Amino acid sequence: MLDLLKSIYSPEDVKKLKTHELIQLAKDIRNFLVGSLSQTGGHLASNLGVVELTVALHYVFDLPQDKIIWDVGHQAYVHKLLTGRRKYFKHLRKLDGLSGFPKKKESSYDVFETGHSSTSISAALGMAAARDLKGEDHKVIAVIGDGALTGGMAFEALNHAGRGHNNLIVILNDNEMSISKNVGGLCKYLNKLRSSKDYLKVKEDVEEVLEKVPVVGMNVVKVIKRTKGSLKSLLIQNTLFEQLGITYLGPVDGHCYEELIALLENAKIMKGPVLIHVKTKKGKGYKLAEQNPSLFHGIGPFDITTGELKSKSNPLNFSASFGSAMCTLAQEQDNLVAISAAMPDGTGLLDFARAYPRRFFDVGIAEQHAVTFAAGLATEGYRPVVAIYSSFLQRAYDQILHDVCLQNLPVIFAVDRAGLVGEDGATHQGVYDIAYLSSMPHMKVLSPKMPEEIEAALRYALTLKGPVAIRYPKGTTHINSEFINDYQEIGFKTLKKGNDLVILAVGRMVEQALLTHEYLIKQNIEAAIVEVPCVYPLDETGLQALAKRHRYIFTIEDGIISGGFGEKVFSYLVNHDYNPHGRCLGFQNGIINQGDIKNLFIREGLAEDAIARQIMTILQKESK
Repeated sequence: MLDLLKSIYSPEDVKKLKTHELIQLAKDIRNFLVGSLSQTGGHLASNLGVVELTVALHYVFDLPQDKIIWDVGHQAYVHKLLTGRRKYFKHLRKLDGLSGFPKKKESSYDVFETGHSSTSISAALGMAAARDLKGEDHKVIAVIGDGALTGGMAFEALNHAGRGHNNLIVILNDNEMSISKNVGGLCKYLNKLRSSKDYLKVKEDVEEVLEKVPVVGMNVVKVIKRTKGSLKSLLIQNTLFEQLGITYLGPVDGHCYEELIALLENAKIMKGPVLIHVKTKKGKGYKLAEQNPSLFHGIGPFDITTGELKSKSNPLNFSASFGSAMCTLAQEQDNLVAISAAMPDGTGLLDFARAYPRRFFDVGIAEQHAVTFAAGLATEGYRPVVAIYSSFLQRAYDQILHDVCLQNLPVIFAVDRAGLVGEDGATHQGVYDIAYLSSMPHMKVLSPKMPEEIEAALRYALTLKGPVAIRYPKGTTHINSEFINDYQEIGFKTLKKGNDLVILAVGRMVEQALLTHEYLIKQNIEAAIVEVPCVYPLDETGLQALAKRHRYIFTIEDGIISGGFGEKVFSYLVNHDYNPHGRCLGFQNGIINQGDIKNLFIREGLAEDAIARQIMTILQKESK
């Protein structure tokens, strides 16, 4: 039964509860999350880990006057439950449904939209500065994970916060995980803090320090006396954070209400920036998620008893094919190395990491560093392959341009999740990569249309002496094996002949083009279908030949139209005195909210029937 959770419509309802009721509320929330997400899918493990922390924040602070910024935001499901959105969870991450991330239009309690990591402290500090400029007096709290703390932007913000006098509370949610296990020096440092016995030398010193804190100091001491160990949740001197000018409190048990509430109440009245180190367990309360938090980080609908996915994914997907190809090529080339930004599992590199541990580098959530690190390797004769999701690679735009492309270094970018990713929504859709990568000097952009082509594309990329991006979508495509491209030639390749018009299709959109071809045939319209293995630079010779043969040219890409492949095609043709008729088909803008990919294609006018209707409309207008 979820009776207690059903009575919660706002943080004011949480504040009315007694401690034992808060414990029951946490159980209700976990039961709800496991049951609901088993039907819809979503980010389960991270939300199970922050139940008590989220409840405590809503219990102590006065929302929405006080403001909470959730780093990344995938762990904000509990926040949504406590702010009146429980009834919408059956439509979580669905078209026009509840977003899986904070969304300002959903609720006044969502004060900042997030989706990528390491941004919360910067945003919170900006809000705190604005508050002070206005002469207001509310609290601003940033909640950031230990994985996100590896991002350089988080340290830039901490450095700025430590130099100022703005009252700011940073909650470090330490569960020792990003999506995969955390790595690196910061991970070791936090582990040292977790296990340190040198919190304060003696209990009397602790009490003396805390008793000096106005209003709540004695209350904190009383709580500490009641909590196990008596020395948890206290100030540790000389931490990295203290050296930056930020008061450090912790570590505190993130599943103990007494400790959490006492520390949060304490932080409320402290001056300047404060960081509270909260230790949580990812997946807590659901044994299968505790045992395998990476699997349950972001999961589709699953069986609660076994944890098995209700719909099995095709093992022959792009990411798995990339991982397999990397292992094969590593046997042949000793200078091949792989780089991941905290996602060896998601990018398909786990097998490579196990087989070639010295040639695999997981740099943590640090995309900018990953790219320039690769550039350094390339200058010394290695062939680095940087595997990063399309929307996350955007974070390293300057490094790709400045440190790789301007120097024409042979770095290969494996751009996973290019195009639509679906349920994660606007912050994760990989719709910008064609536009920004194809504007860079020396860059070559490849777009294989099926998983079976990944190895051939990698082999081709390794023959080049400059930067190459190989972009490919989430999941798989369903294209007849007769159309497999061996990447021996990367010019335009005709898959279907037709005299009425030609459709140039990029990557996964080749499948949509082939389906459109069948649709048009039924309307007695013959469309030639041409795949574009190399999106940039353009196959100018092939394009001129097509322009001479066809009056009508259409382009289809899984990216934004502005600055994309289609615009480059029509710009080239116009500048070379051709008079092309047709249209660029793609995404009109980059704001594409959550939903399954099929329905998003329909909404964006990129399903085969919609493409065909647009083509027929133009043909009919021209014939009049």
